[in-house]
Amino acid sequence: MLTCVIRYEIEPTKTEMFAAYARNWGEAIPRCGAELIGYFAPHEGSATLAYGIYGIESLAAYEAYRARLAQDPLGRENYAFAMREGFIRREDRTFLRRVDQ
Repeated sequence: MLTCVIRYEIEPTKTEMFAAYARNWGEAIPRCGAELIGYFAPHEGSATLAYGIYGIESLAAYEAYRARLAQDPLGRENYAFAMREGFIRREDRTFLRRVDQ
C-alpha cells in the first residue's frame, strides 16, 4: 500500500473554496478506487499550506484510479472549479510507503 500526500499551496482568502473542493473529493476519490484518509486545511501557522492524503495499492493502481477520476463527472467538475476560481496556487504529490510495520 502506498500513501499519496498532496501538498497544496492555497490562496489564504479562499479557504472555504478549498474546503468545498475537499468535500467533493471526499465523494469522488473513494468512488474511483482510492482510500481517502482526509483533506486538511490551515488552522494555525501557515495560512497557505493544505494537504490531501489517500492510500492506493500501487503505482499501477494509481494510474487506473487517475483514469477513472478523469472520467468521473464530479472529478471533472471539481478540477474545473479549482481552475476557474484559482484557490490552488500549487500542488505537489509525494508517494510514501509505510515502514514501521
